[in-house]
Amino acid sequence: ASFTIALRTVDNVTVMIKLRPGVLVGCQIHVENFFRSELKIKPGDNVTFTFTCSTPEKYFIMEIQKNIDCVSGLCPFGDVHLYPPGLPRLNRTFIWDVKASTKAGLELKFSTPWLRQIEPGETCPDFVSYNINSCIDKATVNIGTFCRNGSVSRVKLLGGVVMSLRLPWNSPLITSGFNIANRASIKRLCIIESILKGESSITLMSPNYPLGFPEDELMTWQFVIPSSMRASVFFHNYSLSNCERKEERVEYYIPGSLSNPEVFKLSDSQPANIVGSFNLSLQGCDQDAQNPGILRLLFQVVVQHPQVDENVTHLVDLSKEWNMSVTIHFEGWPSHIPVMSEPICLICKGPRTCDRILTLVSGAVYRISFLCKDLSRLRITAEKGISCVDLRWCQRKIYSLLVPKAITQLPIQLHKFIWKLLAPDLINIEITSPSLKLQQHVPEQRCNTSYSYSIVSAAPETELNVGVFCPGGSIEKIQMRNNVTISLKTFGKGFLNESKHQDLKMSFVPHIKDECSFTVSPDPKAKVYLQTPNWPYGLPPYVSISWYVVVPNKQVARLGFSKDRMGITCETGRAYVNIKEETAGAEETVRREDELLPEPRNMYHDFWVNVSNCKPVDKTQLTLQFRVTLADKQIDLGVILAVVAGAGVLAAIGFTVCCVKKKKKKSQNPMVGVYNDNVNTQAPGKQGLFTKGRKNNESHVYAVIDDAMVYGHLLKESNGSVSPEVDVYRPFDGPIGSLPPSPPPLSFRKDLKRSSNTEEPPPLTDADHDTYTFAHQKPGQSGDIGDTSEKNNGDTSEKNNGDTSTPLLENKEEDGLVE
Repeated sequence: ASFTIALRTVDNVTVMIKLRPGVLVGCQIHVENFFRSELKIKPGDNVTFTFTCSTPEKYFIMEIQKNIDCVSGLCPFGDVHLYPPGLPRLNRTFIWDVKASTKAGLELKFSTPWLRQIEPGETCPDFVSYNINSCIDKATVNIGTFCRNGSVSRVKLLGGVVMSLRLPWNSPLITSGFNIANRASIKRLCIIESILKGESSITLMSPNYPLGFPEDELMTWQFVIPSSMRASVFFHNYSLSNCERKEERVEYYIPGSLSNPEVFKLSDSQPANIVGSFNLSLQGCDQDAQNPGILRLLFQVVVQHPQVDENVTHLVDLSKEWNMSVTIHFEGWPSHIPVMSEPICLICKGPRTCDRILTLVSGAVYRISFLCKDLSRLRITAEKGISCVDLRWCQRKIYSLLVPKAITQLPIQLHKFIWKLLAPDLINIEITSPSLKLQQHVPEQRCNTSYSYSIVSAAPETELNVGVFCPGGSIEKIQMRNNVTISLKTFGKGFLNESKHQDLKMSFVPHIKDECSFTVSPDPKAKVYLQTPNWPYGLPPYVSISWYVVVPNKQVARLGFSKDRMGITCETGRAYVNIKEETAGAEETVRREDELLPEPRNMYHDFWVNVSNCKPVDKTQLTLQFRVTLADKQIDLGVILAVVAGAGVLAAIGFTVCCVKKKKKKSQNPMVGVYNDNVNTQAPGKQGLFTKGRKNNESHVYAVIDDAMVYGHLLKESNGSVSPEVDVYRPFDGPIGSLPPSPPPLSFRKDLKRSSNTEEPPPLTDADHDTYTFAHQKPGQSGDIGDTSEKNNGDTSEKNNGDTSTPLLENKEEDGLVE
């Protein structure tokens, strides 16, 4: 098809058809037997042309520029038309260059649906966009880029205007959508009028955004708002220039205000809950010529209906709190920012001091109100710091980690409360929950409470995620070596009731050996699952963790690991699992990373589990989980019968001793055992099963009587002198360590290989705790039996090698760990 464009000289319009940027020549313009890649039609020309392709919109664009002189001639007020008609269907840009004096500015008025300002690089949904530039002398200032369907109804500019309208090739638009209203001196860069009807939200930017507002300029936004609505202003992105004189600021003119204009810094919280229409002005300054900086501003205006409860205030008393901040924010903050068009919730601490995010600090009292239809969208995040300055004072103080009532009484859900605990060198942190205790959140035993605690220990170089815990478990105490962050996070609405029973406490304690240590008192009616910190990513290299498990009286603990091996290979060092009961003479079970973990076993006393990591050869770290189950001790009837039989034998021996005494009454040195009432006869460990306490009878004291000594007068001459060999059971009264077992030294590896070949003793029963060993010495043996509890120290292998006699009863309690 051919096109004819006829331009009148009086219209002062130029048409330019040229190739689209970046497109190869695949189509040409045929004009008067010539083929061209571009065509320029000047005022007064009449040109007919065709395209050599059927889709010229893929190759060509068009610019139509009209020059208007409002300085020397009459200004064409009224609607601006799209001229000339009959243009080919190409992507086209209409440009109106209007010359005007700075003493008589121009006013552009837009027809409905008005305009909406967009950020540079943003695209309009219908690809129809307006760009407004102000021309003052030879300087050009980009007022902004706009789409249709917005609130900007008028723009007044100082000096001339360059107005651009971009239309896609298939746009049905046939009018420009604006007119030149009049000329008026405004004495500032520009005035932008915005009309907001009903609940709405708009975003506006300063001229030349984001490159910078002109130096020492002034501009104004006029907001027309129904008197029945409330408006709030929020600055989202701004920067300041380097001023030599004056000060950059914003000024508000609010009808009815007692201090118009109200002046604010850009860093201040801007006015909110404004009744009716108002003006906002941005004032620049004289900038430093060497380093001018950039003044820019992007802000939002939100218009809402007045809220029913806007006059309802809530008292937040933080006057007695210390080093604490409370932030009220919308759900998802800070990662999620609501869409600008969404109705928002405002938090106010004054008649017009409102914001979507409000932070309150300790040491003050606040009266806050909410401009929000749905308070369920709001959340509270609080943070409190606790540090130790004076070691002598802070070691004696116990801190309660409780959510203050000033927070729980607000009609807003608590999202998170964070305690940051700072410990000086050589001082560690202890967390306890005396009444509720804590449960570790593990896959086999998930927390189902309305809140949980996330505990993180921050070392100088690494961060150890101790785990997630909730109330109602078996962990009484957690000790950590470094600074600790505890985050209480809520789930659902049940926290308001459950928070009344919080009992988490913190104190500063002396230096501990491991990175982290747990004290666990298992629930007799449930399994307790425990796992290493940093789950599932694994312990950091060279970190050691300990658990101290309390076993109640008359119960036995069953300890088992969830897998057979540690599952790592060490590059440097060795990884160990150490298990040891807290009793005299208990053996320590040690497994390296290249060995099988211990099989499930019974533990009859309080015991330690220690896990020490090495530096693995790959990214896989050490992760271990174990469980502890309590059960009542089973009474072994065979052992009870053995005890009764032993008592009968002792009675017979006692009768024999009495007879010998009568016969040898005249002897100066009777060959009998002597009861020593100064010996501490209290055995270590738990009480036995006897109804009468062993402290109250003498069933636990036995004189070891040597047959050779009793009947020595028959074996030796009457003038011989033999000293009686008497021994009394002496229980172990040495110190019992309170520290967890340590990883064995490298020299222990050889001993470990030797001990691994020995057969483990049979399981213990409850009766084993009250039986003791008696050895009858054969003639010719050394008479010095000694204290078996000290020499043998629970090692049955030494007993069997050093004493060939057959014992009546064995003390199995000191044989170490058994499966």
